[in-house]
Amino acid sequence: TGSSDPYCIVKIDDEAIIRTATVWKTLSPFWGEEYEVHLQPTFHSVSIYVMDEDALSRDDVIGKVCITRDMLAEHPKGYSGWMNLSEVDPDEEVQGEIHLRVEVLGSQGSRRRLCCTVLEAR
Repeated sequence: TGSSDPYCIVKIDDEAIIRTATVWKTLSPFWGEEYEVHLQPTFHSVSIYVMDEDALSRDDVIGKVCITRDMLAEHPKGYSGWMNLSEVDPDEEVQGEIHLRVEVLGSQGSRRRLCCTVLEAR
């Protein structure tokens, strides 16, 4: 139909932590959702998967972005901006980008917190 029913899944080291709401029938979804989660001291990466909800079959992966621990260390005040989606399946072409804000917040004891805001995509 020329549109998708997108939502996002945020994973820390391949463990799903967050699922945004689904935005129905659009190629330019706006979520504006902010989440705060605890990070293990040994975490390696935060991945955001943009999915297409499908009532009749398995949901499709539109694309993903991966933010590594090193990338976050390079941006001590956090990262905010548009990131190009990359393919999950090498046989699939991916077009699109997602607008994110990701920040590692100060420690509570030995645990750090990740503030992740999933803003929009196109």
